[in-house]
Parts: sequence; structure tokens; C-alpha cells
Amino acid sequence: MSVPLDIVTDLAHGGRWTSLRTPGRDWLWRREAPEREGVSPGEPFVDAGGLEECIPTVRGTPDHGDAWARPWTREGDSDVVHCDRFTLTRTIRATTDGAEADYVLTADPGFRFVWAAHALLDLSDGASVHTRDGASTRLFPEAAPLLDRAWPKGAAWVEGSWPAPCGLRLDRFGPVDGTAVGAVVDASGCCVHDHPDRLSLVLEADGQPMSIALWRNLGGFPAVHPYRSTGVEPMLGRVFDLSEAGPGDAARVPASGEVRWRLTLASNCRCP
Repeated sequence: MSVPLDIVTDLAHGGRWTSLRTPGRDWLWRREAPEREGVSPGEPFVDAGGLEECIPTVRGTPDHGDAWARPWTREGDSDVVHCDRFTLTRTIRATTDGAEADYVLTADPGFRFVWAAHALLDLSDGASVHTRDGASTRLFPEAAPLLDRAWPKGAAWVEGSWPAPCGLRLDRFGPVDGTAVGAVVDASGCCVHDHPDRLSLVLEADGQPMSIALWRNLGGFPAVHPYRSTGVEPMLGRVFDLSEAGPGDAARVPASGEVRWRLTLASNCRCP
């Protein structure tokens, strides 16, 4: 059954989505992080949960991008953030079974970036994520201790097929076990199942690389005071760190100086 999604954002603190609620639950996980109140651009990321707009990178420099540490402004029906090399505009609207978020990035032609809707979800141990079987999937180095093979020397990632790249099952989240795994799946949409509840996330972007990133932190991160956080992150690009992006791994601004994309969220399964 489809139900509306109610979205709350915090423009003063990076435009973060703080609530993604249906009548029966809030999908977003959050944690107390009072130090988030006073951050400045370029400072290390402060994880308060919710959904962060990570751009122009996720990992790397600046940590989790340049937009999360800046205040956004409301202009008409849209939310806007001005960064040193780009401006990002986001327009969120309700639909009968969820919501749509339309994005416009303006920058100099040729500007390369990665964007992620870094959604940390409040999921039970039995939750699962579903996308296209056989989709090419990149595993990143924190997965190395969980593989039955040595990590290739100097490799930024290894590749396999969804849902068990290199034999590591990723479609189940599970309980705390002291592990953390980051992965990027070559898909434009996915659906999260948590008992009877469903949340689909589908990305549309003409001429740009799209993927779904996963962050399955089951108490393996950070090294001091680890916690459980489960991320399902529609992305433009195919890497976490822009500095590691090869040809076709990052979005690129065309001659028009503008990139447009849409994120559709629904309370039923609508994967491509």
C-alpha cells in the first residue's frame, strides 16, 4: 500500500534531511551530535544522521563534500547552497506515494563531481535492500578482512556482482557484528524492505553516471565508540572519493554549465 512521505529539512545546518516519515515510522536514523552546530566548511565531517547532501565528493577532501557544513537558503520553492565552485538548487515536492527531489547544479563547463543522497536509515536487523541481480558492484578497502582472498596491492576497490560481490553478501543488513563495508552498485534505483514497510529510491539523470552506494556499518566504525549505521545512497558517479574517479566515474558539467537530476522516493517498490 502506498502512503505519503513527509520530509523535514534543516537549511541552517547543511540542508540535511532530518525526517522522512510515513504514518507508521521515520525512515531516517539520527544521533546526538551537538558539535554539528558550529562547523565551518573544510572541517571534518560530523555525523548527525539523517540524509546529507554530499557534493562534490563523499570521502576525501573536503570530507563528505562542501555543502553539509554550509547554511542553505530558501528561494521561492527551492533550497539553495552556494559553494566555492558550484551552486546547488534542490526542489522537494510531495507525491501521492512519496516525494520527488529535483536538483540543478551550476558550475563551469567541465567541472567534475560526485553527489550522494547520503541517507542513513533506521533499519531493523532483518532489513534488506533489493536491486538488479548481477549488477557490477565495487567493494572498498574496509571490506578486505571479510573476503576470502588477499586485497590487491594498491587497489582502490575490487569488483564483483550483486548481491554477493566476491562472495560477500550485501543485501542483508543484520545485527551488530563489528564490521563496516562500503560498496557502490551499478544501478539507478533500489528498494529497502523492513518487515512490511518499503522505501524505494530511484535516480534519473541524462548523460551522467548513476549508482547506489551502500554503507553497512554494523558497529565497525569509527575505531573509538563505534555505532550501527546503515546507509543507502543514490549517487551521481561511481566512487566515494572524487580523487579516485577514472573516466566515467564522476558526473561532468556540460557546455551549458548546468546538470539536472531527480531523486524519486516512494513507499512502495519502484525500482527500474
